[in-house]
Amino acid sequence: MRILIVEDDDRIAKPLAEDLKHQHHAVDIACDGIEGWEYSQAGNYDLILLDLMLPRLDGITLCKRLRASNCNAFILMLTARDTTSDKIIGLDAGADDYLVKPFELEELAARIRALSRRSPETRQLILIHGDLQLDPSNCNVTYASNPLSLTHKEYMILECFLKNPTQVLTRSAILDKLWEFDKLSGEETVKTHITNLRKKLRAVGSSEDFIETVYGVGYRLCPK
Repeated sequence: MRILIVEDDDRIAKPLAEDLKHQHHAVDIACDGIEGWEYSQAGNYDLILLDLMLPRLDGITLCKRLRASNCNAFILMLTARDTTSDKIIGLDAGADDYLVKPFELEELAARIRALSRRSPETRQLILIHGDLQLDPSNCNVTYASNPLSLTHKEYMILECFLKNPTQVLTRSAILDKLWEFDKLSGEETVKTHITNLRKKLRAVGSSEDFIETVYGVGYRLCPK
């Protein structure tokens, strides 16, 4: 999933982002409501983790603005307030769920999994291409039943290919889909990750051109 954290407290936002990245999510951080709104308009997010008390634009107002703009991302409110009225206000503003601080990262992960199962469009199905299988529910990747140990970026790139098995993906398109706004990664970085991914696939028995280069355009999965 691509996740936006809108949280002004770095002591919460940064560890949370690192934990989500370890679960193979792509994560951006906005430190206030206005920045959160700008990020939401520039990126296609699956989930927004939204603090209630934010500078410049509060979480309730931002939530209402997001829903008014037809934002389809799941919105999970994060707040220190634990009263029924506050929860009702958040849910009525358009939030899908509500989590009170402090919370355990395991509980947040469970809430995210629950949200992802709410509709057929977001249900995490096993992605299969020939002998390759990727299971988003547990981040396991295998080729001909042999496990692959992938880095976070390698996993995200492979998942992107499997979700778009017939498309040619340019390096710039991969950068746009997977790299956070605060990362200054160039297209050569994508090339390096593709090279490493190919090596790991070949090591477990894939063909030389499992991910093939379309010269002058980008990359695609070799047709089955």
